[in-house]
Amino acid sequence: QVQLVESGGGLAQPGGSLRLSCAASGFTASTYAMSWIRQAPGKEFEWVSGIIGDGSDTRYIESVMGRFTISRDNARNMVYLQMNALEPEDTARYICTKGKEAQIRPGMSNYDYWGQGTQVTVSS
Repeated sequence: QVQLVESGGGLAQPGGSLRLSCAASGFTASTYAMSWIRQAPGKEFEWVSGIIGDGSDTRYIESVMGRFTISRDNARNMVYLQMNALEPEDTARYICTKGKEAQIRPGMSNYDYWGQGTQVTVSS
């Protein structure tokens, strides 16, 4: 069955960096877009970034553009989110999600499998 397991979260200082990883299994990775979605305490889910099935296209929300980089290694069934210049507003649980198709679709309903998430806390 499909499994998504995130790792790499933790505590970072403002301006610091973290790299999140998502280990995917149970499906052919290159066939589907993958995205990172986050949920801050007391807030709704927010789509953050997505990558097309073959990795040739990426998308970001405006608030992370230029700071976050999504990538994937389909040979290893891995998806990554490099987060630089972290801000306290980035504090959230980051969740790896599998799309229903190869194209990137920002809406939550376009993702049929979600991992448990990894906590990112940005604080001095």
